[in-house]
Amino acid sequence: MEPAFIFIGFILLAIVIRLISGSIDGDRVEKYIRGMGCELIDKSWAPFGPGWFGEQESRIYEIIYRDPQGLTHRAHVKTSMFSGVYLTNDQIVGGNPGQSVEAEKADLRRRLAELENQ
Repeated sequence: MEPAFIFIGFILLAIVIRLISGSIDGDRVEKYIRGMGCELIDKSWAPFGPGWFGEQESRIYEIIYRDPQGLTHRAHVKTSMFSGVYLTNDQIVGGNPGQSVEAEKADLRRRLAELENQ
């Protein structure tokens, strides 16, 4: 068999394994966030996030989530199949304490209307 075909086969296998791992990681992270009583808003892979250097088995994601008080957080999550989920660099980036999601949507719609009328 040609060495080029073997090389391409390994690359395709690595891509498939990464896609499967990402799907499993997404489920694990979402379950962890829901277990804290929060709502996961967004998740994106951050391969060079905090703690990436020297880490071989864990994958790092940047997430945005809303806590039960209505505050929006941005954090990095490190996870792997055997080590669980760990939040780092958790920062509050928005929201008003006690404000419901519907109230926040209404505020955003009012602000959008103001910007359109300028």
